[in-house]
Amino acid sequence: MDARPSTDETDPATETFVAHRNLLFTVAYEMLGSAADAEDVLQETWLRWVKVDLAQVRDQRAYLVRITTRQALNRLRTMNRRKEAYVGQWLPEPLLTAPDVAEDVELAESVSMALMLVLETLSPTERAVFVLREVFDTGYDEIAAAVDKTPTTVRQIAHRARRHVDARRPRRVVSPDESRAVLESFQRVLETGDPQTLLDVLAPDVVMVNDGGGIKQAALRPINGAEKVARFLVGALGKNTSPVAVAPTVVNGSTALAVHLDGELDGILALSIENARVTGLYYVRNPEKLTRAETETPLTLR
Repeated sequence: MDARPSTDETDPATETFVAHRNLLFTVAYEMLGSAADAEDVLQETWLRWVKVDLAQVRDQRAYLVRITTRQALNRLRTMNRRKEAYVGQWLPEPLLTAPDVAEDVELAESVSMALMLVLETLSPTERAVFVLREVFDTGYDEIAAAVDKTPTTVRQIAHRARRHVDARRPRRVVSPDESRAVLESFQRVLETGDPQTLLDVLAPDVVMVNDGGGIKQAALRPINGAEKVARFLVGALGKNTSPVAVAPTVVNGSTALAVHLDGELDGILALSIENARVTGLYYVRNPEKLTRAETETPLTLR
């Protein structure tokens, strides 16, 4: 069920929820990495929000974020159990995003595939605290109320999570022009299938992660190193008897490629780029995760 109350209604609860809906979705998505689960969280948030006495709420935005965070935490713990039974590697659900997301450096980095994967290594509470503090600049008291901890404990969790993420996140922000240039080079390489040119585009320590979810064929473990990644890509392209079309797109605020076989979307290949080379490749083939890859999803930090 979609948490989109009718705009024909004019009651204050509905107006406030609709006004902050994109923010709440972004909070839930960054905590969960799944648009479908984020939508479920918003539905649960809405059902609780309409029962609130608004006269008793000083900051309605903060209150909504608090409800969303609590519901997302509950969902995240359930998802972690599902991931244990997931076939192969689990990648966040790619979202087709509008150009303004890519232009907002802070937002684009926070939803990038690379950072979302780093967030997967945090505990549910650490992830919630990190997202609220580092991404949405939420105060410690507000976070404490959302995660049911003391402000002092939240500060400690935030420090630990920040240190963990900083040690693993990309080392620098890449300009849109640099991203486009590398993407165009990589796209040409895929179209020609030349192994040596491919090696020139890949960083020596590049990592490729594939997500087929047990539905589509995919490598079950990460592929490490330029030579192994190049061999995998060239081999995968060579096995396809159907026409392959590769087109640039923007998912999660970053450069990516949409791969089509016989005119149908086969998967989204997201890239991480540093020093004009590809350092990370994240290929989502699981069709259940491609429902947001062709229609823009609005995201916001405000």
